[in-house]
Amino acid sequence: MRLILLGPPGAGKGTQAQHLVQRHGIVQLSTGDMLRAAVKAETPIGLKAKDIMASGGLVPDEIVVGIIADRIEEADAKNGFILDGFPRTVPQAVALDKLLKSKGLTLDAVVELRVNEGALLRRVETRIAEMKARGEAVRADDTPEVLSQRLANYRAQTEPLVDYYAEKRKLATIDGMKPIEEVTADIKRVLDALSESPAEARRKPAAKKARKPKAAKAKPAKAKAAAAGRGAKTVKKAAKKATKAVKKAAKKAAPKRGIAKKAKKSAKVAPKKAKSAARKGAAKGSRKVSRASSRPVKKVTKKRAKSARRLTKRG
Repeated sequence: MRLILLGPPGAGKGTQAQHLVQRHGIVQLSTGDMLRAAVKAETPIGLKAKDIMASGGLVPDEIVVGIIADRIEEADAKNGFILDGFPRTVPQAVALDKLLKSKGLTLDAVVELRVNEGALLRRVETRIAEMKARGEAVRADDTPEVLSQRLANYRAQTEPLVDYYAEKRKLATIDGMKPIEEVTADIKRVLDALSESPAEARRKPAAKKARKPKAAKAKPAKAKAAAAGRGAKTVKKAAKKATKAVKKAAKKAAPKRGIAKKAKKSAKVAPKKAKSAARKGAAKGSRKVSRASSRPVKKVTKKRAKSARRLTKRG
């Protein structure tokens, strides 16, 4: 895990950094400590920093970034690190991003401890009064005047980093005015959420859904009303389906009704045709009968007439 702690002097960054070191097994990298270690080890970058520091000048950003680049390559920084005191400006943050990208690394989070400056000044005044009451010596840089100057420097130089990292969606802001234990717990929640796997994140909504039946048991009236609503919806759906089915059947039956009408019509016409056919047949038949009956009569009459003439002649 790779982190940056942001916050004005007296916000409690050092205390929270120690908790993170113990919990995650990472190292705290202080710019001042790294510079002194590099100077002592007489590394090439350390020697450059030594000459500048000896002359009373400010160590350039590229030298500080070079020292950080060497330090994070060491074995104890493999699990991650907390940067303390760096970056202090936006250009330093940009340089740090380039360094991490060149090494294939990214920041996991930037934790801002937000505090009330007036409350910080009152804390310093109270602490100084307690130290004097115990007869202890007060450090020259631990006074309200010095703290006021350091706070002004923080606002001018370092506070713009809040917006810089917020735009990159790396910033997590914690209320640093809470008791130490609560601040620690808040930081832990933020970092636990970051390290949570996607599968675990997907399981959380499922767990919430599983708890819904309990609420339904606790409020039977609402549950019944919901069930009734669902039943009504089901009936409406069934009614719609039935209406569609009837219309569909009607469409299919439409041609059949037409055929039935034609059949009915033809059935009405058929008897009339049959009657007329029967009449025609009867008339035709009667004509045939009359013809047939007339023929024999004529023949018989002629024969009788002949025989009568013959008898007359004979007589």
